[in-house]
Amino acid sequence: MGNIIDGKQVAKEIREELKAETTLLKEKNIVPGLAVVLVGEDPASISYVTGKKRACEEVGILSKSYELPATTTEDELLKLVSTLNNDNEVNGILVQLPLPKHIDELKVINAIDPNKDVDGFHPVSIGNMMIGVDTFLPCTPFGILKLLERENVKTEGAEVVVVGRSNTVGAPVANMLFKKSNPGNATVTICHTRTKNLKEHCLKADILIAAAGRANMITKDMIKPGAVIIDVGVNRVEDNTKKSGYRLVGDVDFNGAKDIASKITPVPGGLDL
Repeated sequence: MGNIIDGKQVAKEIREELKAETTLLKEKNIVPGLAVVLVGEDPASISYVTGKKRACEEVGILSKSYELPATTTEDELLKLVSTLNNDNEVNGILVQLPLPKHIDELKVINAIDPNKDVDGFHPVSIGNMMIGVDTFLPCTPFGILKLLERENVKTEGAEVVVVGRSNTVGAPVANMLFKKSNPGNATVTICHTRTKNLKEHCLKADILIAAAGRANMITKDMIKPGAVIIDVGVNRVEDNTKKSGYRLVGDVDFNGAKDIASKITPVPGGLDL
């Protein structure tokens, strides 16, 4: 059985390190501040925002929370973003996605000051990432790199296959891993819904990153023995034995993959913290 990558433990270690850094900043009268904006009552978004508030409190970061009704207009949200851009107590702005359908997400993302764009979604942030300029990086891809780094997974020269091409995970993590950096210097293949012979590509992967959002789509016969598997997927499947009526699974068939992979992230407990 492969080693289980304990994302929760890694996150705990990182928060301890950040707490120490925050303490040093406070000694210089610098208090990092994060503003989190939630529009509507999407259960998953509420859960994410609650976790972010808890993490801020744990590491000593000032947290400003703005929980707005789903009826909030686009103009009202843009005015709030403008106010936060000019708030000296706020170093980072995070507008939780998805937004209600009547609000243009791209317009809101573009309105955020790139110097406060902690999600790394602003076109300036993305452009800087692409050319290797220091910038805010998308959280999940950056988290993947941190996991690989802390698990001492060698990426230089490795064959990496990313299944999924979203702007939030697949595309940016591929970009980060082929850069001249550490982790990085990998040979990266991006697979997606139009890829022919997906299995053939996956079997070449020393590191397989599954981020397609399809439950158990990567089966054990698609995995190279000894591969490192990072499962980004969080999918609900029916389970009548659970009080909720469902359970969470990843994009990888964990039970089939765990005996083939050298290292693997579970779902939940890997990246879905």
